[in-house]
Amino acid sequence: MKLIIQPQDGLTPLLRAVRAAKKTIDIVIFRFDRIELEEALEAAVARGVVVRALIAHTNRGGEKRLRKLETRMLAIGITVSRTADDLPRYHAKTMMVDGALHVLGFNYTREDIDRSRSFGVVTRDPRVVKDACALFEADSNRQVYTPSEDRFVVSPDTSRDRLTAFIKGAKKQLCIYDPKVSDNAMQRLLMERAKAGVEIRIIGKLEKTLAGVETRKLKTLRLHVRAMIRDGTAGFVGSQSLRKLELEGRREVGLIIRDSRIAKKMLEVFEADWAEGIVPKDAPPLAGKARAKAKLKKARKD
Repeated sequence: MKLIIQPQDGLTPLLRAVRAAKKTIDIVIFRFDRIELEEALEAAVARGVVVRALIAHTNRGGEKRLRKLETRMLAIGITVSRTADDLPRYHAKTMMVDGALHVLGFNYTREDIDRSRSFGVVTRDPRVVKDACALFEADSNRQVYTPSEDRFVVSPDTSRDRLTAFIKGAKKQLCIYDPKVSDNAMQRLLMERAKAGVEIRIIGKLEKTLAGVETRKLKTLRLHVRAMIRDGTAGFVGSQSLRKLELEGRREVGLIIRDSRIAKKMLEVFEADWAEGIVPKDAPPLAGKARAKAKLKKARKD
């Protein structure tokens, strides 16, 4: 498994994968403005790679661009499908290249890749890859998707159950990147884990103040990623926030990570972002164990 960190890694990992493709590329697109990647896909088609694109039926403010993208891709020999309109948004971002699955927290855009904090993960695990292929085929052909692999997290089918289980598994620490945590059940769960002594920190926003849960804002980068790191040994990267609509109403895709090396790298990025982060003006004072942990951490740094 490999971790992609944005904006440090840029477009290079995706271009490298597409340029090395020998047989097939399946790409799911919500937003796209990277001409370099478009040219790499065109070159792949020219050398005999079968390239298929599944493009969202809509996104906010960009439907004309999506339709123009469809036309350009069809013209260069890419097989193009459009997502159904049964869900209000198809927000997933994945790419399969010769059996290597890329699950991305970012779109194929300059804003997401060059100016935003985000992650992507690459895996060849056959069980995860099989489930991702099944989802691509189902959404391309507008058929029913039947989930199987429990690490592959898909909204609206499995996200609530699998992310709930992930959060419940936190024993000591839960670090979260999320633009806005607002789902009531998830907020209750976070408060329960905090009461149980779990240190919970969120870079992003909470809909309501939760006792024992700290929040900060990124200082310089735009926040786009949805990710979690649990106890420094497991993680999650995907397109779904802990919001009701993204858990239950839209097509979102993520991956639960059980590779401790990847989780450690994600945690290192989180700690650096946290150290530079901005504390909200209305943040409540820490209490009890949280205050003691904060003092101990500060003393160690000093």
